[in-house]
Amino acid sequence: MDTVLTDYLPIVIFLFIAVALSAVMIGLPNLAALRRPDKEKLSTYECGFEPQGDSRSPFDVRFYLVSILFIIFDLEIAFLFPWAVALGKIGVAGFWSMMLFLGVLTVGFIYEWKKGALEWE
Repeated sequence: MDTVLTDYLPIVIFLFIAVALSAVMIGLPNLAALRRPDKEKLSTYECGFEPQGDSRSPFDVRFYLVSILFIIFDLEIAFLFPWAVALGKIGVAGFWSMMLFLGVLTVGFIYEWKKGALEWE
């Protein structure tokens, strides 16, 4: 039992130091910061313009569709680079599994295109 405790002692010490350091980093600015709130500091900042409308106004659904498309194709590229590097080692099965993956993404892209998700008015 003593060896188990000595094996985990560095981890416990590390966790204690991490929690203590996090508490200091969060608490110290609250103690040291000067507080002089005024109307200008508390106002909303929008690229130098006066704020327009409610900040909780809904976005157009097309914005979300385009962002989802970006995430999908960003992930596709993240999968393609290691696949291309290891293509010589993974063989024909690896090639066809990636073609299946790309096919599913292509079908999804065509579906969104046909539904008009990429059309901006």
